Amino acid sequence: MKMTSLDRLLLLITGLLSAYQIVVGINDLSTAPIIAYTIAFGVLLVAGLLLIILGFDALDAPIVVIVSTIIPLTLSLGLVWEHSAAFRVPYLVFVVLGFLAVSITRSTPMQNKLPTATIALVHGVAGLTIFLLPIVIALQGQVQPAFALVGVGGALIGLGGLLLSFLKAGKPILSRETILKVLPGLLLLMTACFVAGFRFG
Repeated sequence: MKMTSLDRLLLLITGLLSAYQIVVGINDLSTAPIIAYTIAFGVLLVAGLLLIILGFDALDAPIVVIVSTIIPLTLSLGLVWEHSAAFRVPYLVFVVLGFLAVSITRSTPMQNKLPTATIALVHGVAGLTIFLLPIVIALQGQVQPAFALVGVGGALIGLGGLLLSFLKAGKPILSRETILKVLPGLLLLMTACFVAGFRFG
């Protein structure tokens, strides 16, 4: 499917928002969350630029599933580290093991359902963390209500990650054409929710 000018514009705005978040949006945090958020938004920025340059064909590279896992894992790690101190170490262990599991199951030919199950588990846990944690702490009054927008972005990143992962696994939830049609807008909306949530929350 050919990328349209509108798709490239949406991806460009996504990249600019990601760059803004890296440069401005995380300055006042401690070291670990800054590293985690910088990795997440940095990967999102690079991914958007590669899509602009290479088009949707870039999604056919085998490394896409592994790289796309970095974003929710590091973003959720930053949130847990910043807002749920009791779970820092256990969640860090999950992030490391989850990334290794996805990398191994995606780089080794397997004829069973393990790669798909691994992707679903890792993306599911990370996506739910990004979705639920900001909303819960916003409802508890620990942060400003607008921080719940990060949770909305979490729902969108979980959806996008699963769509791409199952597409790459050969078991798409939607048709390839539908996924590629909504992907640029989904990425922009997701990034906008993250930036707004961090900025005003």
